Amino acid sequence: MNYLTETIKLLIIFIPLLLSVAYLTLAERKILGLMQNRKGPAIVGPWGLIQPIADGVKLITKELVVPNQANKFLFFIAPIITFSLAILGWIIIGFDKGVLISDLDVGVLYFLAISGLSIYAILLSGWASNSRYPLLGAIRCAAQMISYEVAIGLIILSVILCAGSLNISDIVLSQKYIWFFLPLFPAAIMFFISSLAETARAPFDLTEGESELVSGFNVEYSSISFALFFLGEYSNIILMSCMMTIFFLGGWLSPFVFINLQLFSLAPFWFFLKSAIFILIFIWSRASFPRIRYDQLMALLWKSYLPISLGFFVFTAGILIGFNGVPPF
Repeated sequence: MNYLTETIKLLIIFIPLLLSVAYLTLAERKILGLMQNRKGPAIVGPWGLIQPIADGVKLITKELVVPNQANKFLFFIAPIITFSLAILGWIIIGFDKGVLISDLDVGVLYFLAISGLSIYAILLSGWASNSRYPLLGAIRCAAQMISYEVAIGLIILSVILCAGSLNISDIVLSQKYIWFFLPLFPAAIMFFISSLAETARAPFDLTEGESELVSGFNVEYSSISFALFFLGEYSNIILMSCMMTIFFLGGWLSPFVFINLQLFSLAPFWFFLKSAIFILIFIWSRASFPRIRYDQLMALLWKSYLPISLGFFVFTAGILIGFNGVPPF
């Protein structure tokens, strides 16, 4: 019976997730169209609503081209690992109190581990292609992701200090009266910008720089293999938006304190609304900022975000100790 319950919970979360990933591509194209004074997809179905389905069918039915000298096992397993890790990250996401697949006591560590493992899939894809451009794109991606994970880890440490727990639900409930976005405002801004770099989104999409890398690490992939990379990327965008909501905007908690204290609240609605705002900013950033140079990307982290996030962590710890407000672990 427990296996049946867990399976139902998985389906309830993963099927809407896959649909959300598919239609996020449509939403992005529509929003970019509005920002650039054009329509975006408007032909396939009413208002272009069937466009993601058409794109999916096109990708599945296209020829799967494999380079002759590629390591075929690693070539095929890399996109599967990428998509699987993107899905596994959703195990700890809570949409309401108790509404999640697994309420791990070390949920934050699980999130960091899953995001770190995705680097290996990118490296495998670039190396297994046996081509110089994918290898260069994979190396750039690995350096970028590893670098910004350092800043993300230090920023999350400040959140853990304030919440006193590594459990996702505890972090959300510790923001019942004040969201961490206000006292930890600099950390929240750095976390969001680091999320852009972590997911290789504009203006940090240097791993897929078409002008110099011909689409980067995934240039040799086609058909369903490319689709898995594509789905993994957009799933990570939604995941990072949800984590931003959990760490800094109170997760599923209402912005009105008196609603949080009632037995009934629109918790999933608030969670989806907050996450959607950050997804919109992800898209807005793509439409607004040009791609920066690679040296600027690295300088931003190692010369700015790393010392600032480390200093902010020490500052937060000092404030909590000074006011005797360090929560028990």
